[in-house]
This record gives sequence, structure tokens and C-alpha cells, in this order.
Amino acid sequence: MLDTSARLLRLLSLLQARRDWPSADLAERLGVAVRTVRRDVERLRGLGYPVHSTPGVSGGYRLGAGAELPPLLLDDDEAVAVAVGLRTAAGGTVTGIEETSLRALAKLEQVLPARLRHRVNALQTHTVPITTDGPTVAAEVLTAVAAACRDHEQLRFDYTGRDGVTTERKAEPLTLVNWSRRWYLVGWDVDRRDWRTYRADRLRLRTPNGPRFTPRELPGGDVAAWVERRLGHDMWPIQARVLLHAPAGEVAGRTAGVVEPVGKDTCVLTLRGDDLHLIAVVVAFLDLDFEVLEPVELKERLRGLGRRLTTL
Repeated sequence: MLDTSARLLRLLSLLQARRDWPSADLAERLGVAVRTVRRDVERLRGLGYPVHSTPGVSGGYRLGAGAELPPLLLDDDEAVAVAVGLRTAAGGTVTGIEETSLRALAKLEQVLPARLRHRVNALQTHTVPITTDGPTVAAEVLTAVAAACRDHEQLRFDYTGRDGVTTERKAEPLTLVNWSRRWYLVGWDVDRRDWRTYRADRLRLRTPNGPRFTPRELPGGDVAAWVERRLGHDMWPIQARVLLHAPAGEVAGRTAGVVEPVGKDTCVLTLRGDDLHLIAVVVAFLDLDFEVLEPVELKERLRGLGRRLTTL
């Protein structure tokens, strides 16, 4: 069993890890009785930490916001992640945090153990950032959206679509996703009654937030895969499927398309893009026997490409 000081630090770390903790769960994690958790909470309160009691049958505790920021307890991997994130923040897609990131990084690196400082330096040394002139998002927008996702509070915001038209939206936020160097909010659109993705740089939050809600389950459960399918379709509206007379292992890695084995010596290649001619060039570049499955227009593009090549 942990001694009192170590147990208090562990309790503080648990309270920082998530919003609400039932008393029984804290007792199980700490290996003590519920009454011991109650006494430890009183000790934290005596030290100035705003630990609030939560009502209900399985009532517990929540670490609230106080007058000062309490010490954050990070494990090794969390400390490395924070340090690397601060180092790269200035060149990222979040605006207004460059100077504060440097100040926070200076404080963190001052107390990092040598073994962790070496890990951070090695990762940073062998990482080459690629800057972009793409859209950026204010830090306060991301933090406000993330808090609504955490607390299951409905968001109200004005959203500007690709056509430049701004509409008022209400959404039950699920999570934020960084995809192709842009931030997206994934949420259930209350009025349209369907899942949607929203560019974070195109939304302007309204206050206050709406009511709390019970989270819905995203179809398929895999947020990253769902976003990639949804946004990939919007960016690359043309899909082509080709049956290649070659093993899947021979084709994989030669193209950015999706390769699915069909038989020992055949596979189906799925390509997406916004230009059918470029897709035809990719298929021809593979230099393999093939059959076009879809779309039929791809056959004519390939015939035209073949005619031009044979006139040389």
C-alpha cells in the first residue's frame, strides 16, 4: 500500500485524468477503502485543491478550477509528448500560442529528467517539419470545442461552407481530428439528424453552449477511418476500380491506391482523384495487364492515351 504522501500524489493524478470519479473507482485504483479516499480528499482540500463532491447513487469527486493552476503530474510518455508538442507548436496550425509555448517549454525542460530530455531531443533532431500556408485555428476555439466534447455539451456556432454561405448550426460534438494539416470537428448535426464534419477554421462559436447530451456511437466506431472516408470522398470525387493481373504483393507500394487481393495472381486496385485522365496515366504507368471495372469512361480515356502514345 502507498504511504500517505505518495497516495495523495496518485489521487491528484487520477483526478486530473478525467472529469468525474466515483468513490469506489478511486478506492479500487488506490487499493484503499472508500473512507480513506474521503480522508485523502479532505487533505487535498486542506492544501488548497478545489475537489468537489458529485451527487448521485455512485457519487464521487471532481477536480474543479481554482485560483491557481495545481501541479500537473505527467508520466514519462506524457511528458515527452507535451515537450515535443510545445516545440512544434509555433509551426503548427494553431495560432496565438507561439510565445506562450516557448515559455511553457522552458519551464518543462528545466525539470525534465535527463533520460526524457534525450528522448525529446532525439525525436526533434530527426523530425523535419513541413510548413504550410494553409488555414489556422485560434487556440481558444480548439480548447472550447474540446471541452464541449469532454463534457458532452451541445455546441452552437455559425458555419461557413465551401460555397461561402454561413448558416447557424447545432451539433453534439464527438471529437476533434487533425487530418491533412487541418482541424475538423466530428459531430451529430441536430437539425440535419446526421453525422457531419466541420472545418474548425470555418466555425464561429456562439455562447453559451446548449444542453448536455448522451453521446451517440459513430457508425463503425473508428473515427479516423470514418473521417478519411468522408473527407476523401469530398476531395477526390472520382473513384476507379481496376482488376490487375498481378499478385497484390507486387502492386502494393507502387501506387497510393487501395489494393485488395482477389486470387493468387489477381487483385483489385481502387484509385480516387479529381481528374480521370490522371487516373488513366497511373493505371498505364503500372505496366500490367488489367480490366477496367468502373467507371466506363475510364476505358475511353485509356484508349485515347494509347492512341497518342502509338503515334510517336
